[in-house]
Formats: sequence, C-alpha cells, structure tokens
Amino acid sequence: MKDILLIGLGGAIGSIARYGCQRWASILYPQSFPLGTFLVNIIGCFLIGLFWGLSFRSFANMESWKLFLMTGLCGGFTTYSAFTLEGIGLLKEQKAGLFLLYTITSVILGLLATYGGMKISRL
Repeated sequence: MKDILLIGLGGAIGSIARYGCQRWASILYPQSFPLGTFLVNIIGCFLIGLFWGLSFRSFANMESWKLFLMTGLCGGFTTYSAFTLEGIGLLKEQKAGLFLLYTITSVILGLLATYGGMKISRL
C-alpha cells in the first residue's frame, strides 16, 4: 500500500508540473507548435535518465524512491520518458531490431490510435 501511495503522490506532483509547464509555454509562445508538450517530453526524458543513473549510486537499495521519482513523478509528468528509457534499454541489450520495431510501431500506432479514438468519439 505504501508503494501505491508513493506512486500516486509522485504522479500527482508530476501531473501538476506538466500542467504548469504547458500553461507557461503557451503563454510565452502562443504559436501553433506544441512547445509545452515538447518541453515536458524532453525534460521528462532528462529526469528519468538522471533518476535512473542516481538509482545505482544514491538510492540503490531504496525501491520507494525509485517508485516515487521514476514511476510516479516522471510517469505523471510524461510517459514519453518511460518510452525512451525502455528504448535505450533495448539498445543496451543490443536488440536494435526490436528497438526499431518498438519505436516505429509505438509512434505510428499511437498516432493511429489517437486518431481512431477521435473518430469513434464523433459517432
């Protein structure tokens, strides 16, 4: 139960931070480019990489911190960070073909699924 609460707390903080970043970016840069989402994705990727690296040094035996920071905070901030971390994991395992399959199909099927959901919701 403690782990679920830590993930939930981290997720809430991450979601609020995402909203704040996106609002801030839309005020600073009101053009059509989705700068807020772009920044959130890049910042989230940096953070999950940082937390992953620190997890081997600073809190190696503290699973609660990993769940709070990586699953909760980064997951609430952006799931794109988890996507990139898993992709890097495939490359580190020397599974380039699987990495390409995962990356290409995730992007294409994600776009198609979003479009499909939008179309179905208009019925």
